[in-house]
Amino acid sequence: MRYNRLGRTGIKVSNICLGTMTWGEQNSRQDAWEQMDYAVEQGINFFDTAELYPVPNKKETYGRTEEFIGDWMAERGGRDKIILATKVVGRSGNDWFRTNANITRLNREQITEAVEQSLRRLKTDYVDLYQLHWPDRPMNLFTDSRGYRHYDQTDVIPLDETLAVLQDLMAQGKIRHVGLSNESAWGVMTSLHHGAQDNLPRVQTIQNAYNLLNRLFEQELAEVSLREDVSLLAYSPTAGGALSGKYLAGGLPEGSRQQLFPFFAARYKKPGVEPAIAKYLSLATEMGLTLIQLAQKFVDSRPFVTSSIIGATTMEQLRENISAFDVGWSKELEKMVNKIHLENPDPAP
Repeated sequence: MRYNRLGRTGIKVSNICLGTMTWGEQNSRQDAWEQMDYAVEQGINFFDTAELYPVPNKKETYGRTEEFIGDWMAERGGRDKIILATKVVGRSGNDWFRTNANITRLNREQITEAVEQSLRRLKTDYVDLYQLHWPDRPMNLFTDSRGYRHYDQTDVIPLDETLAVLQDLMAQGKIRHVGLSNESAWGVMTSLHHGAQDNLPRVQTIQNAYNLLNRLFEQELAEVSLREDVSLLAYSPTAGGALSGKYLAGGLPEGSRQQLFPFFAARYKKPGVEPAIAKYLSLATEMGLTLIQLAQKFVDSRPFVTSSIIGATTMEQLRENISAFDVGWSKELEKMVNKIHLENPDPAP
């Protein structure tokens, strides 16, 4: 296990972060505890969750993942040895998150309520990293983001107003550091600008999707990440399991995410996805690797990635994903991966 500095903080996090979004939906409380026990045994000290989890988000289940983690920490102890990250939902029409609001917003009242509820479920006094799950302003998120659509909307909570709320929560000791998620280069730089100019919290991390099928982070955000020390916490390093190869040629394993929740499949059913995966599988086989090893180590070997967020629904998958980080990365692999990428650029953004 390797440990990297989180942004410009003094915190060191494992290069593998335990993702939790299936706990409470595809995974039981017992499953979650078994995964956390194993992760810690392997040297992982970094857990990532969200008030929204598990996914798919529903009124009946939201917050359940945090509850599983809170119960585990209360039973196992050692809270000071875990770097715990959670997230507050951005703007949405989901009306079940807040007591007195039908639309979630990143304003003072709602963020304060969200933090208090997360701390209660997590059975802790503080969160090490508190992230904005997605922005308050409208963006073309979770779509084919290679096309840009501009939203000229004035009803937006300004970033400096949101950061001021987080500053107060930091002063109260309820959160230690601040991060972004599903954000753009403009959003990161504007947040950094407010942090420096207005004496507001400095954003230390960004959690965006990054994998062999989606390297859009490299176009602008990678430079921001490296020059400004804003750590990338890469989610979906195996593209939601697609980079295991299990969905090739129409495969749809029983109990898999795409089988249980078909709407997740849309991103990985676009033209160009399957040919790209097939090429990466062929490369991995040629180099004596599994496709999971190739996918995980590619992300882990990027200089702007501080930690890869891995998720699993079975212990077998968790063990395979963690062990994948032990393989090496060579100039030859880099050259061959980039050749495939040029032939099949970002088919699943």
